[in-house]
Amino acid sequence: MLEFSGPVWRILFLSQLDAPLAPARAPEGRFHYPGQPALYASLSAEGAGIAIRRYVTAGDPPRVLVQANVTDAKLVDLRGQSDASVLWQDIHAKQGTSPTWRFSDHARSIGADGLMYSSRSRPELSHIVLFDPSPSLIGVHAPPTDWAPHYAQPPLDR
Repeated sequence: MLEFSGPVWRILFLSQLDAPLAPARAPEGRFHYPGQPALYASLSAEGAGIAIRRYVTAGDPPRVLVQANVTDAKLVDLRGQSDASVLWQDIHAKQGTSPTWRFSDHARSIGADGLMYSSRSRPELSHIVLFDPSPSLIGVHAPPTDWAPHYAQPPLDR
């Protein structure tokens, strides 16, 4: 396991600022399924923008970029593993499950706090997911900044 401490970034709707470290609102994601908390973040502001592109649509409410700091998280490092970066949404739509969930199931079973993984569309960028976003692992120490997408057609990620 990799021990990680450092800054991470999330892009949220402005209306979510009262709980910037709340777990993902979607019941299912790349590394969580119903009943499992998961907080997704990126190791760079650029990575956060790449990760959210699939979910941005014209006319969305305003968004902000939030920087947080992770302290002493024990992460399973999946960077460079292409099977952890598959387009899980399409597989889930067909099968009702995602092959990426086996990675988080394994990490949870060995007591990891989360995973670090490569961006699907930009493998040089990395993201993390924390299974328990407790204040002992992550906190916000900087004011949010306005964020707007810088692309016309969103490619897929996360």
